[in-house]
Amino acid sequence: MKQTIIAKLKLHTTSEQLAQLRNLQLAYRDALNYVSRYAFEHGKMSSKRRLQEGTYQELRVLYALPAQMACSVPRQVGATYKGLWTKYKKHAASRKAGVTKKRYKGLDQPPRYLSPTVTYQQGRDYGFKTEQRVSVLTLSGRLILPYSGYERHVALIEQGTSIGTAQLWYDQRKKRFYLLVALSLELPDPEPGDLPQVVGVDVGRRYLAVTSTTTGSGDPLFFLGKEAVAQADHYTRLRKRLQQKGTRGAMRKVRAIEQRERRLKAETNHCISKRIIHRHPASLIGLEELTDIRERTKPKKHRRTKQGKSSELVSPKQRRENRRRSQWSFAQLQAMIAYKAMLAGSVAIKVDADYSSQACPRCGHTARANRPVKGLVFVCQNCHYTLHADLVGARNLVLRTLLVWQDWARTGLLSVAPDTSDSEAKAARLSRYAELRWSPDASPSLQRWGH
Repeated sequence: MKQTIIAKLKLHTTSEQLAQLRNLQLAYRDALNYVSRYAFEHGKMSSKRRLQEGTYQELRVLYALPAQMACSVPRQVGATYKGLWTKYKKHAASRKAGVTKKRYKGLDQPPRYLSPTVTYQQGRDYGFKTEQRVSVLTLSGRLILPYSGYERHVALIEQGTSIGTAQLWYDQRKKRFYLLVALSLELPDPEPGDLPQVVGVDVGRRYLAVTSTTTGSGDPLFFLGKEAVAQADHYTRLRKRLQQKGTRGAMRKVRAIEQRERRLKAETNHCISKRIIHRHPASLIGLEELTDIRERTKPKKHRRTKQGKSSELVSPKQRRENRRRSQWSFAQLQAMIAYKAMLAGSVAIKVDADYSSQACPRCGHTARANRPVKGLVFVCQNCHYTLHADLVGARNLVLRTLLVWQDWARTGLLSVAPDTSDSEAKAARLSRYAELRWSPDASPSLQRWGH
C-alpha cells in the first residue's frame, strides 16, 4: 500500500536568489490566468492537450517560461476546468432530483489564480543533490539551494524514497520560500487480524469530534469546539467590519485574517487527529461519509419579498449557526485522521452517516424525537435510553464500522467508502444497520455515561 506525505523544506536563499524565485512565481501565475482566459473563450475547454497546443508558444514568448513549465501550466488549468465541469454535472443532477434550486455559477467566468505557487516536475524542474541541497529551475536558469526541514522527512529524501511533484510556496509574512515535496511511502497491506480494535469518530460543531470503541476500554474522547469556534467568530466579525470599510489596506488585512483563520482550523484539526491516533493504535477507524452534506441538509433561510428585501424568517442565532455549519473544515479533519492512521499502522474508512444521531444503539428505534430540540441529550422514545447525543453518534458509527470489519474478515475485501450512488445498495446497508444493537454488558466502563 502506498501513502503520500508532504515534506515541507525551507529554502535558504540570498536576496538575489529570492528575487529570481519571486519573478518565476509571478510569471507562472500570470501564465495560469492567461491559459484560463483562453480556455474560457474557447468553450471552457478542459482538454490538456488542446490547451497546450493553443498556448504553448505564447507561454514561451510572453512569460519566458521554460519548456516543461509551459507544459505544466495548461495541464493545471485543464485539471481545474475538468473539476468545475464535474461539479456542474453533479449539481445539474441534484437540481433535477429536486435537492437544490440554485444554479451552478462556477463556470460563469474564467477561474482566476491568485496564489503564485509554482508546480515543479521532479527530474525536469527540480532535483535533489548531496549535502541537503536542491536544484530548482527559474526564468534565468537553475539555482542550487541548501534546504532544511523535519528530520524524518530529510532522512526519507536522503534514503531515496520515491519523490513526486513539488510546489514552490512563498510565505509572504516571513519573506521565505518553501518547497513542498510529495513523498510516496510503501506500507504493508493491513489484515483484519492486525486491527483488533474498532473506533467510531463523530464530528460536529459543538463537539468537533467524539470517539467511542466497541470494548469501552478507557473513556471516550470529547473535543469541545467552543474555544476554536469563538475565535473563528471573532475573525468573522473583524472581516465584516473591514469589508464594510473597503479600503486597500482593509482588504489586505482581510486576507491576512483569512490566512490566520485557516491556520487556526488546521492547527485545531491537527491536534485532534493526533490525539485520536495516539489514543487508538492498531485500529479500524470509522468516519462519517459527509460528501455533499451541505446539499443534503438544508439550513434555514431568509424569506424574500417582491421588493427584494428580506423578511426575518430565522433569528440571528440561527444565521450564526448556519455560517458555522458551512465554515468548519470537517473534510480536512477526516483527511488528517486518515493519513495519520495509515502511518501509525491503523486504517480509516468511511461509513454511512444517515440517522447516526437519531437511532438508538440499544433498541434500534430511529426518530427525530430522540434528540429533543436537537440538543446534546439523546433520549430514546422507545426504551428511554439516555446518553450524550454525540456519543450516541460515535457508538452507531462503531457498530457500522464493526460490520465492515466482519465483512472484510469474511470476504478479504475492505470497503473504504460506501457507494452512495447506488440507492438500492444504500437501502440494503441501512437495513443491516437497523439490526445492530449496542450491548452495555460488553462495555461496563461506559455504563456511567448513560442509564
